[in-house]
This record gives sequence, structure tokens and C-alpha cells, in this order.
Amino acid sequence: MHLVLVRHALPQRVEHRDGAFADPGLTPQGHDQARRLVSALAEDPVDALYTSTMRRAIETAAPLAAARGIVPATRADLREFDAERTEYVPIAQMAEADPQTWERMRSGHLPAHVDVDAFLGRVRAGIEEIVAAHPGRATAVVVAHAGVVNAYLATVLGTDRTLPFPLDYVGVTRIVCARDGMRKVRTVNDISHVRDLL
Repeated sequence: MHLVLVRHALPQRVEHRDGAFADPGLTPQGHDQARRLVSALAEDPVDALYTSTMRRAIETAAPLAAARGIVPATRADLREFDAERTEYVPIAQMAEADPQTWERMRSGHLPAHVDVDAFLGRVRAGIEEIVAAHPGRATAVVVAHAGVVNAYLATVLGTDRTLPFPLDYVGVTRIVCARDGMRKVRTVNDISHVRDLL
């Protein structure tokens, strides 16, 4: 089957001082980026559409869902590693807001607060369930997060770096998944459809 992994569009910066989890929606620019996903996947059959349970992924998938007449399935196992944090900082602001975490991520590693094995295991299991549900020539689109896409890529490629690629907003990654367990990465972070919006 064909697995299309998409990073969400640009979200707002959010900080909750009352202890609530940060779950930002998209900025106006993010909504523009999300609309571009429709044309980016115009040539692809979309047999199923999945998102994480987080607003930024759900809102990114919405234009594609509307264009294709598909109701996305939300999955908690596709949540980002920061799902239970009270602050969300867009990556472009990370170097100034949290230099130590920024340097870890730039060097290809998840933030220090993340239980790496648990996160990788959750993501791997969730995506493999999606793959198993769509055998043959089906195409499933998964709109999630940079950490989620990277976690699955790290598993497929067998790398120790948990963030092997710098992934852009609405970047599209394609993986061919065979029934015998073969996973072949075809493209990583295609941004031709949003290059002028990044």
C-alpha cells in the first residue's frame, strides 16, 4: 500500500498558565498551507484519511477531507510528543524560546522530557495498524506531526537519530509498504506545493 505522511501546517504559539494542555489551532498562514495539500495530492487516490487528535493536525486535514468527501479518522497514537505540555512553540521560535531543546532537536534527538522508547513504540504500532488496514494498492494519508513522521522514518531506516529529518509544515513523505514487511521510502518532505508559504 501507499502511505502518505504529512506534517501539519503552521500553528499558533500557545502557553497555558492554568495547567491546561497546549493544543493550538492553525494561524491564517497555516490555513493557507493546509489548503495547498488538496492540490499537492490531486493525482493521488485517497482511500483513507487519518489525523492525530490534536487541533493542528485536524485543521490541516480539513480542506483535503472536504475536497474528497472523506471523514478523517482521528487516532490518539498519532499525537505528538508534546501533547501533554502546557506550551507550544513553533519551531521557528524554538531557538530563542528554548535553546537547549532546539540544539537537541537540531542534532536529531527528541527533547529530554520524552520517553523515547514509549513514543517510538506508540507511533510505530499506530502507523502499522493503519498499514495493515489498507492492503494492496490502497493509499492512506496520515496528517500528524514532525516527531511522528520522523519516528516512523527512523524505524523504517533503522537510524538511531529519532529526528533524522528537518520536516517543514505540510511537507509530504511517501512510503511504499508491502505485505511482506518491506517498507521503502520514496520521498521525504516534499514541499513544492507550499515553498512560497514557508
